Amino acid sequence: MVNREVSGAHYGLRDWLAQRVTAVVMVIYSVLFVVMLLGLPQFDYASWKTMWAAPWMRYASLLFFLSLFVHAWVGMRNIFMDYIKSTGLRLTLYALVILALLAYGAWAVQILWGR
Repeated sequence: MVNREVSGAHYGLRDWLAQRVTAVVMVIYSVLFVVMLLGLPQFDYASWKTMWAAPWMRYASLLFFLSLFVHAWVGMRNIFMDYIKSTGLRLTLYALVILALLAYGAWAVQILWGR
């Protein structure tokens, strides 16, 4: 019997799946968004405002942004794990990316639901 020594963070399958699922969500949203734009009666402020007034459009956009942020986090974390050997620098970069993504998330919510 061979004893396998497992090392590492074991993110492989989970990261792979997260990247694929978030990418599919973003592609579906992008296609639907383009279809919505092409379906506008006129490309003016009133039509644009009407499109964004629908709650489902805001929730779909929020799902898009959440998927984007998860996709970005997984990608950046994997890049940092692969290429940044200094633990202190890597943790600092992790913290900066997390703070930026949280700020962008709050900003997205403010844009989608702010008046």
